[in-house]
Amino acid sequence: MNSTNPASKVENTSRAWNFALDRQTLALLAVSLAILVFALYVPALRNGFVSYDDPDYVTRNAHVLRGLSWDSLVWSFTSTPTANWHPLTWISHALDVQLYGLNPWGHHLTNVLFMAVDVVLLFFFLAFATGRIWCSAAVAALFAVHPLNVEPVAWVAERKQVLSLFFMFLALIAYVWYVKRPSIGRYVSVAVLFALALMSKVMTITLPFAMLLLDYWPLHRFPVNSDTGKAQSSGNTFLSLLKEKLPLFLLSAAAGWITVVIQRKQGILAASMPLTWRLKNVIYSYAVYLWKAIRPTRLAVFYPHPENGLPLWQVGLCALVLVAISVLVWKYRERKYLALGWFWYLGTAVPMIGLLQSGRQGMADRYAGLPLLGVFVAVIWLVAEQVHKWKIEPATVAAGFAVLMLPLILLAHRQIGYWKDSETLFSHALQVTTHNGIAENSLGVALMDKGEAAAAFPHFQAAVLYSPDLGDAYYNLGVLLNRQNQYPEAANQYRLAIAHAEDAAEAAQAHYNLGVLYMVLGVDNLVIAKSELDQAIALNPDEANSYIARGTIEYQWRQLDNAISDYTQANLRAPSPFAFYSLGIAEEAKGDLPRAKAAYQAALRIAPSMQEARRQLESLP
Repeated sequence: MNSTNPASKVENTSRAWNFALDRQTLALLAVSLAILVFALYVPALRNGFVSYDDPDYVTRNAHVLRGLSWDSLVWSFTSTPTANWHPLTWISHALDVQLYGLNPWGHHLTNVLFMAVDVVLLFFFLAFATGRIWCSAAVAALFAVHPLNVEPVAWVAERKQVLSLFFMFLALIAYVWYVKRPSIGRYVSVAVLFALALMSKVMTITLPFAMLLLDYWPLHRFPVNSDTGKAQSSGNTFLSLLKEKLPLFLLSAAAGWITVVIQRKQGILAASMPLTWRLKNVIYSYAVYLWKAIRPTRLAVFYPHPENGLPLWQVGLCALVLVAISVLVWKYRERKYLALGWFWYLGTAVPMIGLLQSGRQGMADRYAGLPLLGVFVAVIWLVAEQVHKWKIEPATVAAGFAVLMLPLILLAHRQIGYWKDSETLFSHALQVTTHNGIAENSLGVALMDKGEAAAAFPHFQAAVLYSPDLGDAYYNLGVLLNRQNQYPEAANQYRLAIAHAEDAAEAAQAHYNLGVLYMVLGVDNLVIAKSELDQAIALNPDEANSYIARGTIEYQWRQLDNAISDYTQANLRAPSPFAFYSLGIAEEAKGDLPRAKAAYQAALRIAPSMQEARRQLESLP
């Protein structure tokens, strides 16, 4: 005697309040979701760049600022300046510079466009995989407006997330297409799209694991017992499905290995942080992300890592919540979507949860978007089941969903506003977090850029107090003291910045500033100045200003060949009127008047109003 699977019965009968999965309805809902994203994120187009990560990715990245070219393409695939290999992300930023220059609205527009397409692709994936068009639309709408997803859209430097989700959702659609009729061509399309997602951001590394969950539900690829209607624990089936995804797991392994090697090489992995600290933060973060999904307030661009500051009772409570949810999922395991949602949440968060600590953050809003998709699916499908059970009218359900969406939309709108500029963003971060050295330092930078040095000073002091290993804070203190002509104090801060620098480029900038400082102190200090500039160039040979400064010292020492070489190197990296003018002066001093003339002319082509170069050019015979 056969019995009907309760979960399958619910899935079949609850379609009564769903329209058929037809193209017209799909198109209408897809367009509606895209309009929803645009309506919500239009204010982001008025926002500017921020001082945190945006300079590294766009505004001060010499390779990106050159736009899209063969050189920038090669650089994108061969360089890892932010301790991650994501060439497609670099290419997208370079293309934006090609299209919009440094007008921030264009860079924000690209992020919004990707978010709109991501939401539509998510909707298509769920609809094709489950056949539940309205539930799929509800999940996509939640994803579109949830405040935790504001960060990767409103932050230009987080292009990598919306870009990687674009390829990931395409890969999932391709996977559903493959499952319906397996073929080598369809499988290759899945693998290629997955590889492109990994080349945008490595967070999608768990996708093969997620596909195994999809095999369980909603694709139902595990065998079902005809008597109980429940999935059988067939080891052969599982091994077969696992073997099927072996090439995808190999892609994941390769991406993971590349990331770990790069981050260890650049000192990004916080290996010195004890495992117990990381485990406590993992448990805490899993629970807090769930809470923020329900109550998405007090969101910040940066949350300091608690290190060993989490009370045991708090960690224990969070662990209890996670265990309780797991028990409930097991108890109601006939509702397969609950298992899918919960294990999707736990599994896809692994690369970002902090087991391997990368950076200083304890958690980040952007890390929650992909994992919480599983929670959204579980909740929406559970509500749909109850709606059918209680025979609630579709109009009532729609009204209830709108009531749920409205506060999320308002909170997301407010969160978008915090990304207006660096001062607004980091002032808010300091309001909702404590002992936040990164936010203190970033707010200080924003104030100093406005010319408010006195207001910036206490923030830099707080930054080194809360984060004594933050080299950038010492560097900024040095810059501020340097501007106030407090040279000994500035030099001390630069040396502390070098001692705590996170990467070679950061240390090189401090060495450069030290070199310029000693040049200002007079000829008696030029030997020390040149030594600092030598170290700056050794650490970062792409920085043009270091060559110009060293060339200036060499010119004073009448080492004209060396000076000419350094000015030439500066112009190869970042052509500037001053570098060409200095090259002309050195060539003229050496007696090579044709080359001096060419250098002055090059300076005037860049800056026609440069009177110094014009006078020197006119004085030549």
